[in-house]
Amino acid sequence: MHGVMGQPPDVTTEAGRLANSRTMLFLLVLMTGVAPISLYMLVPALPVLATTFGRDISVAQMTVSLYMVGIACSQIIMGPLSDRFGRRPVLLGGIGLMVAASAAGIFAETLPQLIAARFLQALGGASGMVVSRAIIRDLYSRDRISSMISLVIAVMMIAQMLSPLTGGLLEITFGWRAIFYLITAASLAITIMIAVLLPETRRDRVEGSSFRGDVGSLFRSRAFIGYVLCQVLASQMIFAFAGGGPYIVVTQMGRSSAEYGAWFATTGFAYLVGNLFCVRFAPRHSLERLIWFGLALQLGGSALNVIWSLAGINQAPSILFGTQMIVMVANAFVMANSAAGAISVRPEAAGTASGAMGFLQQGIGALVSQFGAYLGGHSTTTLPLTAAIFVISLACAATMIFIVPRRTVIVSEALIEQAEEEESGMM
Repeated sequence: MHGVMGQPPDVTTEAGRLANSRTMLFLLVLMTGVAPISLYMLVPALPVLATTFGRDISVAQMTVSLYMVGIACSQIIMGPLSDRFGRRPVLLGGIGLMVAASAAGIFAETLPQLIAARFLQALGGASGMVVSRAIIRDLYSRDRISSMISLVIAVMMIAQMLSPLTGGLLEITFGWRAIFYLITAASLAITIMIAVLLPETRRDRVEGSSFRGDVGSLFRSRAFIGYVLCQVLASQMIFAFAGGGPYIVVTQMGRSSAEYGAWFATTGFAYLVGNLFCVRFAPRHSLERLIWFGLALQLGGSALNVIWSLAGINQAPSILFGTQMIVMVANAFVMANSAAGAISVRPEAAGTASGAMGFLQQGIGALVSQFGAYLGGHSTTTLPLTAAIFVISLACAATMIFIVPRRTVIVSEALIEQAEEEESGMM
């Protein structure tokens, strides 16, 4: 299932030069990160928005919740469009929409206007998330995709972790509209860089191919379904813990919300570390082997958390989050490599595959986050939440055992040397 680009890109070709370009890595990070960074940048200003517009905080929260809906909708729209019309025009149109919506947010006079601007902001901005994965599939061999996805995520997460602080400082110093000024300027700059620096990377379409045909061929593939389910289920462990964690730490353990925020940051750091390890190990191992490693670590960490819950000794944040960090490191391996597998099943439909995967991840994640909040908020122990995460990890492993077909990949010394050269060139 290597597809057309089963071998590492030849550095003498245009695709090879793009694949080994730091400029390409920089563009991938920017287009992937602009939507999630913009999401978290506004979060510290929510209380101020509620006060400014004289509305309840739950209404102000819709600037976040509908933004996430916009991200989910964008995935399923922009991916297939990028397969049909190309990566470059869809990115220019999407990020361009984000520029216009961000500018509209600056001049919003009512909260509903701001909420509508945020939805359109996400709808356009998230095109970078889905198309960047397709571009990675266009440029890299199957067994190099996961390391590139991990590298992009690792760099992006550093900026993403700083985005709430940036948004808070902007709001305190200049007011909440300054956040939209910054997002507008940043998204405009990204649009210009895409127009100037990014060539079209989409592979040639098969004559007669269509969106319906792409979707049909993907969902008839056991490999695609298995990899997507593995990636989506692994991500649901993050959503469940994020939904229930605040109630457990603040309500059950009697800690402050600020302390919860500090502890939750450790899971983000663990996920970052996992991605960095994945970048390092991917050139030497097949993506299936890395998925199995991640699944074993994921099962072990989630099982340990259940044991601590049964024993009643994880009623302290240090134990709960310490074990969850193991799960998050494993998540990085599982999610990056299963995503690589999913978008490699049919390379010419990588955008459609990426969009379907992103839509399911975000859509199901919204429900699982609410379920996690229910488990954390209606329990007196950590057991319901940790048990749910363990069940999800079992289901995640089952997809690889019962759905994904077995394949054997021999990683040659030449391939390892080539991958190490690419890695050193990108870093």
